[in-house]
Amino acid sequence: MVIDDTLEEQIATALPDWIERRPLLRARLRELVVGDAPPDPAPMSMTFEEFVTWADEDTWAEWVNGKAVAMSPPDLRHQDVVAFLTTVLRTFVNHHRLGKVLSAPFLVKLELSGREPDILFVSTAHQDRFTAKYLDGPADLVIEVISPDSVGRDRGDKYLEYESAGIPEYWLIDPRRGTVEFYRLDANGHYQLTSPDDAGRYHALVIPGFWLDVTWLWQDPLPAEIDVMRALGLI
Repeated sequence: MVIDDTLEEQIATALPDWIERRPLLRARLRELVVGDAPPDPAPMSMTFEEFVTWADEDTWAEWVNGKAVAMSPPDLRHQDVVAFLTTVLRTFVNHHRLGKVLSAPFLVKLELSGREPDILFVSTAHQDRFTAKYLDGPADLVIEVISPDSVGRDRGDKYLEYESAGIPEYWLIDPRRGTVEFYRLDANGHYQLTSPDDAGRYHALVIPGFWLDVTWLWQDPLPAEIDVMRALGLI
């Protein structure tokens, strides 16, 4: 529907002044009055609280420097790796009552952004950081599985943001290249690359007793979760 100047003026006059300061709400009200949705706009400025209200469980977006930034849907291999790691980590963490493991989409509120890591772990000691819709502060571990469109974001922006936020451990997995990088904060608050042991196992810093055989990530199909549970001594 084409919106003429008269209707635009009527809408503007009818809306309270405080809505002028909330462009996202104004756009939604305008859409309801008009009766159909306008073309997708460029990312509009909004507060983090407005972003949380706007985004739902089907929204693939993050909040960066006051704007909603759309994310591309992940591919099949990405989803398989995320599902595999989420199941393994969650089972181990729940078994030992170490905290909570979540997979995207779930927001982590940082200083200037609201990110949705592919996987996050929050220890029992930091459960008070959870709100109903987001984590208010850093997770203890974040994992990003790189997609073709996320290379720069995961290696650049998110790396720096997670480091600055004091997230102790960051795993960066690239299924296409068959590489995985494990970063830990040093005493100066900078990420340092940490290698697996001689057997090819990486021992997590913030999840006591958990280790990951890196070769599991490159198997096709991925290992059966029950076999991994058995290797980890859970069954």
